[in-house]
Order: sequence, then structure tokens, then C-alpha cells
Amino acid sequence: MKYRLVIFDFDGTLANSFPWMKRIFNELAEKYKIRPLTDEEEHLLRGYTADQIIKHFDVPAWRIPQAIAYVRKLMAQEIHHIPLFEGIHEMLQHLAERGATLAVVSSNAEENVRQVLGPENAALIRYYEGGVALFGKAPKLRKVLAKSGVRPADALYIGDEIRDIEAAHEVHMAVGAVTWGYNHAEVLQAYAPEEMFASVAEIVEKII
Repeated sequence: MKYRLVIFDFDGTLANSFPWMKRIFNELAEKYKIRPLTDEEEHLLRGYTADQIIKHFDVPAWRIPQAIAYVRKLMAQEIHHIPLFEGIHEMLQHLAERGATLAVVSSNAEENVRQVLGPENAALIRYYEGGVALFGKAPKLRKVLAKSGVRPADALYIGDEIRDIEAAHEVHMAVGAVTWGYNHAEVLQAYAPEEMFASVAEIVEKII
């Protein structure tokens, strides 16, 4: 195994939640008086950092915790609408069978993550850190490293956003960027992830 500890982001990496997020965005915009998302903006926004998105929609800082709490509440109610990406089950099984310690660090709630994964997949995950703040992934990655006893040099965080790359590099971990999630592949590549995965199957191929 190339890495002893493999930590996953959830939304956009293991679970295909982007269509759900897109559907509820304008509901969120109306509730919190944020400018709605147009079809033309979607491609543009997938090249932005989280900070740039907040600025683009002129979201007041004091609104952000309210909006996140609302999204989490809706997510819990509608979690059964969110599927895993194809091949996730097999990928997790392969990594676990080869001795990798698996973890999830996500902004989504642990209960939601477990429900979408299902009992068999959820049992393969040794450590969960859910409900992470928008820019709070680095401390949670450190927490998982401390619990596992694995050095940052022997760990990999896999995610689909610029902030995932930044958080992993902040704690001196390698990061693997997936191309099927939120940010575009070319944007992720510019932030110099150690690994790029164009398919779920490539995760196994490149790590083992």
C-alpha cells in the first residue's frame, strides 16, 4: 500500500450530492436573501474556491452559519435521495482488504454519511469526523492522524474541492483530487495535488 491511512471527503467524493445541492440552492437563496444561481453560472462556480463563491453571491459572513445549518437540516431529511458514486463499494472493500485504515472527514453529519454508505461500507470506516466547519477540515485531519497514530507522510486525503487540497497540505498530508466532484479537474490540478483520480477504479490502481 502506498498509504497506511486513507481519509475521504464525502460529498462529491463518495456521494453524488451535487445535483441535490444545485436543486436546493435557490430555495436557500430565497430564504436567506442571496442572489439565485443561474444555469450560466454553474460552470463558472465550479472553478471557484469557497471564499470566491461567498464573494460572488455577496453572502454576509453572519449569514453563513445559518445557511449551513439549514442545508444540514434539509440534508438529514432528504438523505435517502443521495446515492454513492458507482464503484465506491468495491473501492472501499479493496482498500480495506489490503490493510489500509479508512476514515471520513466531511462537512456532512456522521449519521448522514453512515446512512448513505450503508452498514457494510460504514463498518469499513475506522474514524469519522462529521459536521466539519466550512474551513475547519485541517484540525479534523490532525485529529484523525493523532487517533490513528499514522504519520502525515503515510496518509492521503481524497476530496473533490480546492479546500480539501488546502486542508491536507496545511497538515503536510498528501492529497488525492477526484475529477467527478465539485471543482473542475484543471482547477484542482493547479493546486498541485499529489494524486489525481479520473475514476473510482483509479483510486485502487494508484494506491495499491
